[in-house]
Amino acid sequence: MAGYGPVMKISDVLRNKGTEVATIRPDESVTRLIEVLADRGVGALVVSPDGTAVVGIVSERDVVRHLHRTGAAVLNGPVSAIMTSDVTTCSADDEVESLARTMTQRRIRHVPVLADGRLEAIVSIGDVVKHRIDALQSERDQLVEYIQQ
Repeated sequence: MAGYGPVMKISDVLRNKGTEVATIRPDESVTRLIEVLADRGVGALVVSPDGTAVVGIVSERDVVRHLHRTGAAVLNGPVSAIMTSDVTTCSADDEVESLARTMTQRRIRHVPVLADGRLEAIVSIGDVVKHRIDALQSERDQLVEYIQQ
């Protein structure tokens, strides 16, 4: 709820989650994309030619949709053919609540975090939800401790 407790920032989420980001070059094959998704155990990769510039994002859903539309030939094509190039991003100073609202409204599950236009981290809807649940649990524990004193 707005107005209760401290304002949670994306930097708070990153403090617990870390800043490692899995990326893939736009010229890599979709088959390679699937390998990296599976090996890393993630649902999306930031598409970047150099690991710092963000030119797109690609998810498991993108693979499935394009497989359905065009068949197995998509597997040999480049990641750039199936990626989303209009990427929603945020900064570490953004509020968690605001990002959660944006992610829900736009139906997106992964948002790259930029600092000075460079890729710094990635936040998933799961990271946001986990952080909010942890904060609520901490608040609950503090209230119980206060009441028991």
